[in-house]
Amino acid sequence: MKRVLVKSVHGAFDYVMAHYYPFGMADEAAEQGALTDTYVVISIQDSHTSGFGVQFTENQFCKGVLTLIFDDIVTEVDGAVLFDDEMADQVIDFIEKHRKSVDTLLVHCYAGQSRSRAVGAFAVEMLGGDNSKYFEEGTPNQYIYDVLESAWVRRQLSGM
Repeated sequence: MKRVLVKSVHGAFDYVMAHYYPFGMADEAAEQGALTDTYVVISIQDSHTSGFGVQFTENQFCKGVLTLIFDDIVTEVDGAVLFDDEMADQVIDFIEKHRKSVDTLLVHCYAGQSRSRAVGAFAVEMLGGDNSKYFEEGTPNQYIYDVLESAWVRRQLSGM
């Protein structure tokens, strides 16, 4: 992966649609700036609505989708879903699986500010990059980031 993008659900949709072109118009689309990078998506959706009604699927550009349903909370709340170790392992496994085979990791949640920013910051760190801009330019959900970090450290210590 060359880059990690953190977007709102609307921004993620725009990014994906920038890869679209009508049948037989690939050359024209390329001339007009259509994107041609390969990407994978971590789609973070809300539990109270059972998602946003937007489901990303694999295609010639999208090489994988991980959809997780959890809420933007930092402690257990009745009726809400808290990010957990199992989800953290899914994120780590997904990044590991695709890290060498695609150009871009697209991470989105509803607003692109808290949950996806935490996952994006972790992904950048996991991939060996500097994630400081994620903390300087916004407010990642610290709980989610810490759960991911703990899962990653456990994995490193166990030799997985």
